[in-house]
Amino acid sequence: MQQGAETARFVQGSTMRHVVVMAGTGAIGLIAVFAVDLLNLFYLSLLGEPRIVAAVGFAGAVGFFQLSLAIGLTIGVGAVVSRCIGAGARDDARRIATSSLLVVMASTAVIGVGTVLLVGPILDLLGASEPTRALAAGFLDIVSPALPLVAGGMCSSALLRSVGDARHALNVTLFAAIAAGVLDPILIFALHLGLTGAAISTVLSRTVLFLTGWSGITGKHDLLGKVRLRAILPDMRLVFRVAGPAILTSLATPVASAYVTHCMARFGTEAVAGQASIDRLVPVAFGLVFALSGAVGPILAQNLGAARPDRVRTALRDSLIFVVVAVCGAWLLLYLAQDVILIVLSAHGEAATLVRLFCTWLAGSFLFIGALFVANAAFNNLGFPLLSTVFNWGRATLGTIPLVMIGQDYGPVGVLTGSAVGSIAFGVAAALVAFRVVGRLDVRPPEMQHAPAAVSGGSGTAALAALTARPTAAGAPAAGGPHATG
Repeated sequence: MQQGAETARFVQGSTMRHVVVMAGTGAIGLIAVFAVDLLNLFYLSLLGEPRIVAAVGFAGAVGFFQLSLAIGLTIGVGAVVSRCIGAGARDDARRIATSSLLVVMASTAVIGVGTVLLVGPILDLLGASEPTRALAAGFLDIVSPALPLVAGGMCSSALLRSVGDARHALNVTLFAAIAAGVLDPILIFALHLGLTGAAISTVLSRTVLFLTGWSGITGKHDLLGKVRLRAILPDMRLVFRVAGPAILTSLATPVASAYVTHCMARFGTEAVAGQASIDRLVPVAFGLVFALSGAVGPILAQNLGAARPDRVRTALRDSLIFVVVAVCGAWLLLYLAQDVILIVLSAHGEAATLVRLFCTWLAGSFLFIGALFVANAAFNNLGFPLLSTVFNWGRATLGTIPLVMIGQDYGPVGVLTGSAVGSIAFGVAAALVAFRVVGRLDVRPPEMQHAPAAVSGGSGTAALAALTARPTAAGAPAAGGPHATG
């Protein structure tokens, strides 16, 4: 086994460099994946059926829910494994990674099958009507059973990031994007399969995602061991201290998105198609911001495990600086390229109005969404995951529903504006609280206060128990347990 591959890479050197490298490599893969999704939407728009684009929008809203559990679990896995790596507890890291991957794939298999069985009522709740409803249902019937593949690939990518292997984590998403990019035109046009072809392409690209991730964690890094059934429950208890609140946090965004989609459906197919176009455009334009939320987590967690609160604070500051630069650059490009974007997306009427509004004004809201992403990473990886839950659900409810309800009186433009404005207050508040949390960190509980900063040793059992407990405020007793919010 290659011990050297699992050294804590983020506990020394420039934190800004780590942020840029991890976010940059992560963004390449994410942007590639979402660029293919955008290209997929372009191909489907060439079929000249707005209802197909709208069906993709409804299916996308359901897909958000499907992946929420996997996203929350991978956040927990990445946080705990990164802390173990930072503390030198390699055997614990391998055992937890093995248990987690098994649970992630099994749970998402249940969700995927459940979606197929309940797809009709789910689409009814979103406000889908025929024939768009039937198209969306057909798409989901094909892609939902493949949910464990994408979840397993995401978990593998998180494990690769936890050991600082940005390049292999990039390959997981990049290779899947390349596969989809090649298969989409063949299946949609050459074989005349249309939306069904897009669904088949999605399943095949998810297969590539999983196989690439599996190769990375079982090959170079040897991050998986034998399945130990007795270890699964205690391991998942550790992971769920972070993953439980993270799952609730992840559910907030699809709930808000579903509500916005439901409200948009009142204004017809073009309005839903416009929102679907923006939903596909956003991850491409703001890929650096989306990648940052996953990239900064291992940096914070490794320095937490190595008892370096000074570097935790610096990494948080550098991440927010990175957000400002990335969002401003993307916003400018969207503004300048909006005419080209409308042509590529074949957006007309109400859909074109919504896309222009976003490119000109509402893209700036990602300054605050990005701040919320960074704060989430800090809360989840530093032992305060419930704070992440509170801020995300606050944004999804108080920051979305009332403003969208008011905005409905002004049509689709009001709905889209209302959903964006609510992020401002919650992004600012989350960033301020994150700095307060980091400023009060005492990264080791009382029993480790006088121990060496870096924990070394074979099994690292004592270190693991300490690291997975919630960090306490400096000088405060470690009361309240892992679920306290501080």
